[in-house]
Amino acid sequence: MAATVFYLDPLPEVGAIAVLDGKEGRHAATVRRIRVGEQLVLSDGRGGIAHAAVVEVGKDRLDLEVTGRDDLPAPTPTVTLVQALPKAERSELAVELATEAGIDAIVPWQSARCVAKWEGPKAAKGVARWQAVAVAAAKQSRRAHIPEVAELHRTTAVVALVREVTGRGGVVAVLHESATVALGDLGLGAASELVLVVGPEGGLSDEEVGALTEAGAAAVRLGPTVLRTSTAAAVALGAIGVLTDRWAAAPLQ
Repeated sequence: MAATVFYLDPLPEVGAIAVLDGKEGRHAATVRRIRVGEQLVLSDGRGGIAHAAVVEVGKDRLDLEVTGRDDLPAPTPTVTLVQALPKAERSELAVELATEAGIDAIVPWQSARCVAKWEGPKAAKGVARWQAVAVAAAKQSRRAHIPEVAELHRTTAVVALVREVTGRGGVVAVLHESATVALGDLGLGAASELVLVVGPEGGLSDEEVGALTEAGAAAVRLGPTVLRTSTAAAVALGAIGVLTDRWAAAPLQ
């Protein structure tokens, strides 16, 4: 059975004693009931990993001896998700599924037809919650890289992001059920950077699609069916894993 991954930043050097406390320590010692002698993998969430053995168990904490260190490169091409705010519980589901599928960064987007509205202090709370969901999903899927959640973007900021990415040679794909171009036709194998844009439950407005494509994005379809906003990115990431070398990397050991 693969060793459980816990997050600790900064990571100690080989031979040092690491202390896992706080939320991670509580989860390890109290919830998981990990005991002396068990092997764990520690990660700083940015690709650094450490193999460690438990040498002492305390209340809501573990002491571990670090036996090895390594650094895992991020998969290429990097993939950023611009996710229009889904409603209710599907908001967190979208982040969870995309993280488990391997997304590298997430940009929450207040698009025109979003039912959910992040106004004032609610925006900061929403970003913090999405980041917490991303951390939990990354841990569940044994990822050495935790996706960063950006601040809430309005459409003007998303259009500026599209121009920036395409200006340096990246690819931006706007998932749209009426598009005639398939995702596989974009030549993703040669891309170094990719941005996925997913609209809300009510779909993207014609004005939004026009602004994004004018900035350099391509409107594409995934297949013959229409996907929910909360699942579209995860399905797209599966396709991207096959169309590029992202899935060529070995799993975290």
